Amino acid sequence: MYEVRPRGARCMRSGHAGPDLYTDAQECLSLLSKRLGTQKFFFGECPASLDAHIFSHLAPILNIKLPNNLLQQHLRSLTNLCQYCTSILSIYFSPDCETPPRVSPKPQTAESPDLEDEPHKRRNQILTVAFGVMAMVGYALLSGIISIQSTSGGGALERAITMDDNDEEEDE
Repeated sequence: MYEVRPRGARCMRSGHAGPDLYTDAQECLSLLSKRLGTQKFFFGECPASLDAHIFSHLAPILNIKLPNNLLQQHLRSLTNLCQYCTSILSIYFSPDCETPPRVSPKPQTAESPDLEDEPHKRRNQILTVAFGVMAMVGYALLSGIISIQSTSGGGALERAITMDDNDEEEDE
């Protein structure tokens, strides 16, 4: 019988990272380096979501001062991964743009607040609420939370009145 356990599970349970975990991480970095090769990004010349995911793991290892820098030293020895991180940093996080550009809000005029943005905003809001209410009522009817029963004439009203009269007589 085989038991499936994640690599390094013993080290994670004991609270410290042992040599097996570092060996696995170094092997992972080496495989990433081999897969990247001489390409600029993992799938060619344009970045993909995989590049963003890998960068989010590599950049902290490369740039943050760590108490045990074995993994950092190994990553720095893989020049293509270092260049990969540096190119993403220079493309998307340029140093000359330290703060994001500020977008000034559009001044509102007293004549038409928020009506210029969307011409039928109020109508769309009303239709959205009406659709939501109809959907909830439809669900309640179909699921049996609410049931509608038809009665003949005013019989139900008369029965309700006579029941109220009987309750009053019992109280006396």
